Amino acid sequence: MRIAVEGCMHGDLDNVYATLLHLQEVQNIKIDLLLCCGDFQAVRNEKDLESLNVPPKYRSMNSFWKYYSGEKVAPFPTIFIGGNHEASNYLWELYYGGWAAPQIYFLGFAGVIKFGNIRIGGLSGIYKSHHYNMGHYEKLPYNQRDIRSIYHVREYDVHKLLQIEEPIDIFLSHDWPVGITDGGDLKALLRQKPFFEQEIQEGTLGSKPAAELLGKLRPPYWFSAHLHCKFAALVQHEKGGHSTKFLALDKCLPGRKFLQVIEIESGPGPHELQLDEEWLAITTKYNAVLPLTIRSANYNNAHLDIEQCRQFVRNKLRARGPRPFEFVQTAPCYNPSQPVADGLFHGFYKNPQTEGLLQFLELDYLLNKMPESREPAAIPASFASGCSFDYDIEDIPIDDVDDVDDTDDLKEADPEDAEEGIILTSDLPN
Repeated sequence: MRIAVEGCMHGDLDNVYATLLHLQEVQNIKIDLLLCCGDFQAVRNEKDLESLNVPPKYRSMNSFWKYYSGEKVAPFPTIFIGGNHEASNYLWELYYGGWAAPQIYFLGFAGVIKFGNIRIGGLSGIYKSHHYNMGHYEKLPYNQRDIRSIYHVREYDVHKLLQIEEPIDIFLSHDWPVGITDGGDLKALLRQKPFFEQEIQEGTLGSKPAAELLGKLRPPYWFSAHLHCKFAALVQHEKGGHSTKFLALDKCLPGRKFLQVIEIESGPGPHELQLDEEWLAITTKYNAVLPLTIRSANYNNAHLDIEQCRQFVRNKLRARGPRPFEFVQTAPCYNPSQPVADGLFHGFYKNPQTEGLLQFLELDYLLNKMPESREPAAIPASFASGCSFDYDIEDIPIDDVDDVDDTDDLKEADPEDAEEGIILTSDLPN
């Protein structure tokens, strides 16, 4: 099976797909699956742009809406996680995972899915310590604080991933596991990104939860993005034992190393997406304690026995089959021939895929349950006093400030020019 991996998509599906189609033709190969490591930007309409954390002057519809509307169909099955520049309102609809468009599957805020017999896990968002132990308290419409915290990784989602016992083949995170630079060519990285040095020395470049997951799950492959550069590392978990090949990839621009193509052993096709039994069992056990206020989850209230959950899910999957629930449009689609539509819904859409999954698992639908209060006074003073809305500081890697205008060049990119951004399996560490 050949799997292509993309760094930061930034909504430019057209060019990534065109590049891969060109590669298939010139290399005479078949790509079975595309994985994206975040900043996917699944923007359906103008209203979704209001939930995208980028300065207003840089907000753009890009090309996802064409695939959401059905004007185009993804030429490869595509699985993506969220980053820090997302239409967060849409991804929250699909918190547990689901089709964002036909052939394009969101892995959820945390999740595991199977493609054939390949098991793929992922964690969306980026790590910020001041939000990590909070619940998912943000509610639509997002204010200027919520739009910058909705995509911050929460301990609850990491806790669920830490319950996984069966092997994961590939794991995706947007930001890098902290300490990953110890396993690669640090000197070459600092020549390219010298401003990383202080954070590396302080042990703050990357995600502590991702590093914890890396140590627990030990997948053969781990892919990340976020920092807009290519970096390879090899993590040896124990002497003579399991190791993980790590690769971070750039964003989709001509001349940038934004794609990786790997070939891994797999069972015979057809290769299709399938719900994962163990992950559904974990979801079943912990759904009742999904935290929807600033308070963290109380795991003492997760009373279900995991083995009983596993048998329950197994029986359900035998009866229904493992296919994900069908894609359904939930919001109007952008129409470039019409002016900006007035009166687009500002609130929360209940996604039938999410409803279907929870009904299948006989779980309560909790996502739009309102807390008693969402007043700013409910936010701890230590957080509120330190809150900043400077786009150049917290969430946009420092080089983005200079090269964000490069997206204008990409609109005219030729797939043959973009091909130089592809790196093949030989660039992974041995």
